[in-house]
Amino acid sequence: MDVVEQTNESWRILIVEDDERLAELTREYLESNGLVVSLETHGGRAVDRIKAENPDLVVLDLMLPGEDGLSICRRIRPFYQGPVIMLTARTDDLDQVLGLEMGADDYIGKPVKPRVLLARIRALLRRVGENGQNGKDEGAGEEPVRLQFNDLVVDRSMREAWLNDGSIDLTSAEFDLLWLLASNAGRVLSREEIFTALRGIEYDGQDRSIDVRVSRIRPKIGDDPVHPRRIKTVRSKGYLFVKEA
Repeated sequence: MDVVEQTNESWRILIVEDDERLAELTREYLESNGLVVSLETHGGRAVDRIKAENPDLVVLDLMLPGEDGLSICRRIRPFYQGPVIMLTARTDDLDQVLGLEMGADDYIGKPVKPRVLLARIRALLRRVGENGQNGKDEGAGEEPVRLQFNDLVVDRSMREAWLNDGSIDLTSAEFDLLWLLASNAGRVLSREEIFTALRGIEYDGQDRSIDVRVSRIRPKIGDDPVHPRRIKTVRSKGYLFVKEA
């Protein structure tokens, strides 16, 4: 039996899944572990539900009636900053890449073991809580943490970044990766280190989410995708955020 994590308030999860039996079983399991879960079975209603309820996290199936998960993820990102976990029964790497490019924070293949889903949800929500997202206080007396690299500023307390004084549009997962790299400027971080730090689980050597997110972050922070100067790929090692860039 899982130990229920104690939090100041119950995390609210919206599951968008057209398999009603699976969705109900998943809800029962998550609620037995301290989460508050609501369900939506039709993709055509998902965007409005997310906008109206603003859940702490969305579990989003890829194949849905009315509107598919990729389209939903793309449409909600301009107004929804919470984590999105995408589910799919398909195993094509392209689906994973597309999901991440649309703004998903995590990607899990079906069939999903409830314990695995719970662990992924907790890891994302724990990271959000630690970083003070959604108005949650980081702790009394704690100084804001801000890094500046010439025209690029990254602020952990506000979970925002600016380039030439203009706000950068980053998903929650993109910000976490940028902060991790920037706060370790001058040091090469391996994919294993990055994956473990951000996901809380061991790297399987196959997941491409780190590479996809780096490729999305680069142009947003004024980096050249072909010849990057801020986030460099170090062959066979990982990624390096360059202090002097």
